[in-house]
Amino acid sequence: MLLKLFIENYALIQKLEIDWHPGFSVITGETGAGKTILLGALSLVLGQRAEASVLFNKEAKCIVEGTFRITSYGLESFFQEQELDYDDMLVLRREISPGGKSRAFINDTPVNLNQMKELGDRLVNIHSQHSIITLNQANFQLEILDDYASIQQEINTFRETFMIQEDRRAQLSGLCAREARFRGETDYHQFLYDELTKAALSEGEQQELEEQLDILTHAEEIKKGLSFATHTLENADPNLLGLLTEVLASLKGIAGFHQEVTDIVARLDSNLIDIKDITKELQRLEDHIQVDPDTSERVSARLDLIYRLQKKHQVSSIKELLGIQEELSAKLLETESLDDRIAHLSREIEEAGKELLTMATSISEARRKAIPSFEKEITALLADLGMPSARFTIECTQSAVCTVDGLDAVKFLFSANKGVPPDEVSRIASGGELSRLMLSVKSMISRKNLLPTIIFDEIDSGVSGDIAGKVGMILQRMATTMQVIVITHLPQIAGKGEGHYWVFKEDANGTTRSNIRRLLHEERIEEIAKMVSSERVTKASYQTAKELLAN
Repeated sequence: MLLKLFIENYALIQKLEIDWHPGFSVITGETGAGKTILLGALSLVLGQRAEASVLFNKEAKCIVEGTFRITSYGLESFFQEQELDYDDMLVLRREISPGGKSRAFINDTPVNLNQMKELGDRLVNIHSQHSIITLNQANFQLEILDDYASIQQEINTFRETFMIQEDRRAQLSGLCAREARFRGETDYHQFLYDELTKAALSEGEQQELEEQLDILTHAEEIKKGLSFATHTLENADPNLLGLLTEVLASLKGIAGFHQEVTDIVARLDSNLIDIKDITKELQRLEDHIQVDPDTSERVSARLDLIYRLQKKHQVSSIKELLGIQEELSAKLLETESLDDRIAHLSREIEEAGKELLTMATSISEARRKAIPSFEKEITALLADLGMPSARFTIECTQSAVCTVDGLDAVKFLFSANKGVPPDEVSRIASGGELSRLMLSVKSMISRKNLLPTIIFDEIDSGVSGDIAGKVGMILQRMATTMQVIVITHLPQIAGKGEGHYWVFKEDANGTTRSNIRRLLHEERIEEIAKMVSSERVTKASYQTAKELLAN
């Protein structure tokens, strides 16, 4: 429960600190005094967003700090999951800098806003006048029924599973779109791949073929040149080898007489050996050169195929063609892989769909089982609030397809008067009737959920007189199991509170500030007497105030 609230530099509040009563407390004060500002400040430590515009002094930071006792509320698991230190005494703090930067702390440990909000939602429920409007909303009505049926854990598990299933469906849709796009290109990719595979290309082949074709194209010319060379070297009359042999023999005859001649003989002898080898090599080449039109045609055709493939794929080498062949192979394999993934994901979706349907059916049964007692309790509470003829029913319809809420859609149907058939709340209930209906709902849900603290901002809107006293009694009953704080303008409700806080404005140094303090008994009588007689305290209003407090 909320023990203390410290506020500094927020809206019209310069600085204040409030110790809260653990049971039923009321907050009163003139319209515009700052009651709602208190709720705005409290909402900051419960994880709501804020702007720099809330600063009282635009050059200083805003600090809001809430102290809570959280013994026996089962929050240890939250702290463990968030890797935070648990203590029965909890301090939540928000700081907002003049530049609008916000910082959040749980027990002095910096946290993000989502962590603070998740914890805040488990500590305090703030019911504002806007909340009454939400009673007309179908998703809120379903949430109320789920709260009453105590199936929130099942709902959360179902929704997590449902969102995973939605992710699967989105993946499947993307895969199918991709597969359809690939499928339109697959035949063409297969044709290109088969064409390259059939070509059986090998790296370096093009250069070899081009060299081979060059030789085949000039075979006669090459053969003629080789023949002339070998003939000149070996077979002509005289021939080069014979002349060189004679020269070598002549020089050997005089080599003994001159050292330089000896050196020349050695060089010439080596050259003669090389020329003989060259002659043999030329002869071999001449023997191997064939004028072969068939081979030339075959090589030309092979090169034409390579050139055509290169032009088709806009590349200039066999290496690049082989790379394209690998890419096409990968695309074809991916198409096959997509088919497998689609089939696998489709099976997963089908199996998960059965699981979801089972979960949704169980949730639906729990909802339908809870409806009769829910209707009965709400109707009894409305009777306590001066609406003995009120009828409250829940219309529950079921679809064949699961949504994030399961299979069900509900409508709250209400009638305040005899002879008037129940209709949707938004069509038939007045403001005062909506307030009483919402109070009945909150009263019942609070007993189920056992929230530490609930705060009502003018839940008494549209009610007065005896009904206001009955509203106060219900709030008193709620306060036996939880902390209840009520902002009210009605003396009948103010008189029921165990703790009474008065919000007021004061001027200091030309500046208007909001402040709050807890009233003593005599001060409470004065404040309630003012509420009874519209600010002018009379003997009658004073006596009425005493009686309201006594009761």
